[in-house]
Amino acid sequence: MERREVFSWAMYDFANSGYTTVVITAVFNAYFVAEVAGNAPWATFAWTAALAVSYALIVLTAPVIGAYADAHAAKKRLLLFTTVGCIVFTAGLATVGRGDLAPGIALIVLSNFFFGTGENLIAAFLPELARGEALGRVSGWGWSLGYIGGLIALGACLGYVAWAQAQGAPATEFVPVTMLITAVIFAVASLPTFVFVRERAQPVSSSGELARGAFARLRETLRHARRYIDLWRFLLCLVFYQAGIQTVIALAAIYAQQVMGFTTRDTLTLILVVNVTAAVGAFVFGQIQDRIGHVRTIVLTLIGWLLAVVLAWAAQGPLLFWVAANLVGLCLGSSQSAGRALVGYLSPPARTAEFFGLWGLAVKLSSIFGPLTYGLVTWVTQGDHRLAILATGAYFVLGMWIIAGLDVARGRRAALAAG
Repeated sequence: MERREVFSWAMYDFANSGYTTVVITAVFNAYFVAEVAGNAPWATFAWTAALAVSYALIVLTAPVIGAYADAHAAKKRLLLFTTVGCIVFTAGLATVGRGDLAPGIALIVLSNFFFGTGENLIAAFLPELARGEALGRVSGWGWSLGYIGGLIALGACLGYVAWAQAQGAPATEFVPVTMLITAVIFAVASLPTFVFVRERAQPVSSSGELARGAFARLRETLRHARRYIDLWRFLLCLVFYQAGIQTVIALAAIYAQQVMGFTTRDTLTLILVVNVTAAVGAFVFGQIQDRIGHVRTIVLTLIGWLLAVVLAWAAQGPLLFWVAANLVGLCLGSSQSAGRALVGYLSPPARTAEFFGLWGLAVKLSSIFGPLTYGLVTWVTQGDHRLAILATGAYFVLGMWIIAGLDVARGRRAALAAG
């Protein structure tokens, strides 16, 4: 491993984490429900539906984009395009005010689509930078640095919000500025990735075979799916347990404000601390998962997730909710890191972008029906967020049941035999 290149790769996690932390988790989601949608009964469902549309677009395009990136050695070029797209549309969210439902939804769909596609592409570099047993450690470095990036972006926004509120500014004035802060941090922090990370793959198709070549590789992967039975089982597991994770990420600030009565500043402070916990979780579990095994690591984190959901449901005051939130932080960093590393471990070396595209498909598919389930429960029950968060726990139980039948050694042999 070349340390400078590994660090530059991990810096992309640092750069893009501000988007998920500020836009999806901490600020814009609650702002959308309270201000853009005016706390209407359908407001939470509208937020989750907007996310669902963006994830559906990723589900439809991720495998083909991954296959194209492998066939044409285009991971880095495509990553640059998606990065610019996410930055531009995140900055565009600064124009969304009270009642701007249509532009707000459109900008969320576009920014989140470019974010998710870029997330798949940066992950596909991991097996090129680390081999075998080092995958978990390097993936953990990336997730840990990512939460530090989220912490810095959130801290910058919190500092601005505290100043703006002291001046008497309403949310419609200070939330748009946080979108600009997030976009600028993403742009600056991602520069090392494009300067130092190398594209090692070699094109295997001519330019005249563009879409046809990508679809052909994807069809071949699906046709030979039986060779990778354990990878496919894990991808199915991912669909369920990531549904729970993505629900918590997308609805955390909404739950905090609607159920616990948190202000924007309270929510920012809470998630700021949780990002510290998440960075610690990603780093610590990244060090131990190669020793105890990827599957055991994931099962431990899923138990933690289930406990956190129950605590959030039971919390009547801020203390127990803070405990639940920090347990989420520990499990968030470690479960994401372990999942990404296991996909790399079970993927054929020559098809990493393609299989990380399938990983992205699984995560984004879960991101459709997980938050939508939460949104539907709140809509049908006229705003019962406690019941919605409790229902989320079922996804973690299903994930543990499916992963129990995974044979990592067999899956690794199949990946290496494929070349």
